[in-house]
Amino acid sequence: MEEEKLSPMEKEVLLALKEYGGRATTEDMEKRMELVKIMNASSWLQSKGLVSMEENLKKIYSLTPEGKKFLSEGFPENKVLEEIKEGKRIEELEKKFGKKEVSIAIGWILRKQWGRIVKKDGEKYLEMTEKGKEALKEKSEEEKALESIEEGKEVDEKIAKILKKRGAIKEKEKIERIISLTKEGMKVVEKGIEMREEISQLTSSIIKSGKWKRGLRKYDIHAFAPPIHPGKLHPLTQIIQKVRNIFIEMGFEEIKGGYVESCFWNMDTLFIPQDHPARDLQDTFYCKNPKEVEIDDALLKKIAQVHENGGNTGSKGWGYHFSEKDAKKLILRTHTTVNTIRFLAEHPEPPSKIFSIGKVFRRENIDTTHLPEFYQIEGIIHEKNANFCMLVGILKEFYKRMGFENIRFRPAYFPYTEPSMEVEVEWQGKWMELGGSGIFRPEVTEPFGVKEPVLAWGLGLERMAMMLLGLSDIRDLYFSDIQWLQELPLI
Repeated sequence: MEEEKLSPMEKEVLLALKEYGGRATTEDMEKRMELVKIMNASSWLQSKGLVSMEENLKKIYSLTPEGKKFLSEGFPENKVLEEIKEGKRIEELEKKFGKKEVSIAIGWILRKQWGRIVKKDGEKYLEMTEKGKEALKEKSEEEKALESIEEGKEVDEKIAKILKKRGAIKEKEKIERIISLTKEGMKVVEKGIEMREEISQLTSSIIKSGKWKRGLRKYDIHAFAPPIHPGKLHPLTQIIQKVRNIFIEMGFEEIKGGYVESCFWNMDTLFIPQDHPARDLQDTFYCKNPKEVEIDDALLKKIAQVHENGGNTGSKGWGYHFSEKDAKKLILRTHTTVNTIRFLAEHPEPPSKIFSIGKVFRRENIDTTHLPEFYQIEGIIHEKNANFCMLVGILKEFYKRMGFENIRFRPAYFPYTEPSMEVEVEWQGKWMELGGSGIFRPEVTEPFGVKEPVLAWGLGLERMAMMLLGLSDIRDLYFSDIQWLQELPLI
């Protein structure tokens, strides 16, 4: 390895290692340079084969307030041991030190075989043993360990465990990083390393001044370079933006709406019967406060007639008594079609081409393809002579631009469209349903004065994202896997 290919920081690390005999901890080397510089330079030196790095998990102990008290005043057993050289009544010891401290002291004295309890004239005495007399001559292992910990020295693991149990010390883990010179690194150091000013980046001022002539640092184009992952939008956000751009390019205008809607706008205006399973508590999120909202009385009665007998639509309706109370209940919207019907109510005259992308909420059990909160892509075309073939063509064009080639349509049933169809695309050899579509029924459009055909669709975003990103579990879209997010290319 040529010295010219080393950066100033790399040279400084090599010189520091030389001073420490070729091996040092980052803690030692921090006396010369900052940790971040040490680690950066060492990583590059490791890739060049000049140093090796290892990490060890090390336990660090520190004294607790209880441990500091033991260190200054002594352990209970040591204080009591001083008092029983000739033996002493336990009652007297309790009067001097307190029952609690004597109880602790006796426990440790008996465990360490420093003393024994004997009975004399019906009273209990604590007498010192030969082992106890020896213990008086020198500091106990625990006392020595506390002193060592206070000085920042290592202690025996077995003693540390006892002190930790007694609440005298606390433990934390620390990663010790050790950097060592390899044989190749030792050769470079032995040849001699010269610290001199080098130009690593050219600027116009350096070129004009001629300073570059003093020497440019040489670069090794074969040296390892870690991958750099720039900041970027979440993949789901990228797909949403792509969907938005496609519809805008196709001449559509985006609309938005709120998350909280009344059953009236979310269900009733779309001719969804009030006894439909989708309106049950187990399928829909109902609001507690407020529970309901007021609806325009004239419009409410018009929609009620459509449900009960078809009104002026030519339909027979659903043939039940419409509940105005149920219509006023508030829910978290179950689809973005509610945005569409509100738009049509405000803009009954054609032409219009609108779309929306937003979150919807349903009581779904979470699994590989279902979530209780997900995005829906909604859109309509409202114009004279709009027809079913036009709807098929629009959806084919959209999915083609999204990157799907194999697309098919199946007949389906929805309360608010007729005819209706489901859109499917091929994925991993299977057909996956991505959404529903159709032409709004007169029961939906007539109450708002909409006379021309309205082509409508509601498409799933997350399932489409799974296919584009190669995922098999929809939940992976919302897990914060940083490595996956960094390495994923732009969509």
